[in-house]
Amino acid sequence: MKLSFLRAVALALPLLMTAGQATAADIVDTAVAAGSFKTLVAAVQAAGLVDTLKGPGPFTVFAPTDQAFAKLPAGTLDMLLKPENKAKLAAILTYHVVSGKVMAADVVKVKSAKSVEGGTIKVTVKGGTVMLNGTSKVVKTDIGADNGVIHVIDTVIMPPTK
Repeated sequence: MKLSFLRAVALALPLLMTAGQATAADIVDTAVAAGSFKTLVAAVQAAGLVDTLKGPGPFTVFAPTDQAFAKLPAGTLDMLLKPENKAKLAAILTYHVVSGKVMAADVVKVKSAKSVEGGTIKVTVKGGTVMLNGTSKVVKTDIGADNGVIHVIDTVIMPPTK
C-alpha cells in the first residue's frame, strides 16, 4: 500500500509543479479565455489597443459583454469598427479603463473614477449594486489578470462629449 501511494505521488508531482508554475494571463488573454467578450476583443484589435492592454499596467477594465455591445443602436458597432473610426473606437474603449488595479471592495468606496480616456466615470452603489454613469450595472467583479483586474458590465458606457 505504501508503494502505491508513493507511486501516485511520484506520478502526480510533475503535474502539480506544472500547475504551480503557471502564470496568470494578461487582460486581453483573460478576456479571450472568458468567451463572453468576443466583441470587446474584436474592438480592442480594431482600435489597435492589444499591445497596450497586454502591457505591464496595472489596469482596471470595466468590460462590456457581447450582450452589452448588442444593446447599442443598430449599425453603431459596425460603424465604430471601420478603420476611419479607429480614434473614436479607441476613445470609447479607453473610457472603460482606469489606471491601477481597483478591486470591487475599493470601487464601492468611490463616487467617480478617472478613465484612461480622460473622462470621469460616475460610480453609484444602491442596494449592493454598483452602477457606472447610472446606466451600466457591474455584474461580476475581480476577475484577476497578471496586469490588472476586470469587472464585467452589462452596458457599454460612452465618454462625455467634448
